[in-house]
Amino acid sequence: MIDQAGIMMAQGRSIACERIAGVNDNMVKSHYHEYFELYYLETGERYHMIEDRLYKIYPGEFLIFSPYVMHHSYGEENVEFKRLLVYFRKDEVSAPALLRMLEEGTGVYKPDVHTKALIHRMLEKLLKEQEKEGALTELYGHTLLNLILLTIVRHIQAPVKEEKRGWIAEVINYIHIHYHEDISLESLAQRFYVSPYYLCREFKKYTNSTIIQYLNVTRIMNAQRKFMETDGNITAISKATGFSNITHFNRVFKAVTGMTPSQYRKLLVRERKGDKGE
Repeated sequence: MIDQAGIMMAQGRSIACERIAGVNDNMVKSHYHEYFELYYLETGERYHMIEDRLYKIYPGEFLIFSPYVMHHSYGEENVEFKRLLVYFRKDEVSAPALLRMLEEGTGVYKPDVHTKALIHRMLEKLLKEQEKEGALTELYGHTLLNLILLTIVRHIQAPVKEEKRGWIAEVINYIHIHYHEDISLESLAQRFYVSPYYLCREFKKYTNSTIIQYLNVTRIMNAQRKFMETDGNITAISKATGFSNITHFNRVFKAVTGMTPSQYRKLLVRERKGDKGE
């Protein structure tokens, strides 16, 4: 399934909406975005893996993913679903307090009937506004998005608890904490008292990803954060995120992001200059 909203974001949009219906449309592996995602389920049922947490959501429920949060979704065989999603960059959030609440609120939300209908109507309006052209279209979309977000944080205090948590969730949690260390399949298997074969099989079943793939993506995700938040050089960041040599870091970084670390840093510099109007 083509992520048209993701394409729009890559082309420079700061807000992008999309409605998609599907069946047996399961993500191959966990991924993350450099922007927020609001995922509203209109029909069907879906499982969502958010880092080491597993949720099941139903129509009228939605999720918020903060930037750089690993996640993927899947469903039961032959169960149709339809969803609305909105991608938006941090800069589109009007108030620092609202942004802080959103960053702390990754998870599943189950609104009451009134709030559910209100949010759905506003998401519909945002989707329709995207199709229009005009001087006030961007301003309208920005205002409507913030109204949606304010409605969420005012009426829904916190995300619901996860569905269940097993030992694989503990493995994932360990990777997210210790990604910068020397982690191998054998060391993980020993730590969790299972065979490497069993660990690989169960991890793949739970995440749709191999351990090495997941570890590499987690390391690159944290490398991107360090590029954004620090002035560390590429070699220092590669070591700080668990890579033994710069060549391997460059190769994995490009495989995950589509660009080299130096290209990514240059992109960040251009974006910062653009924000300052230089």
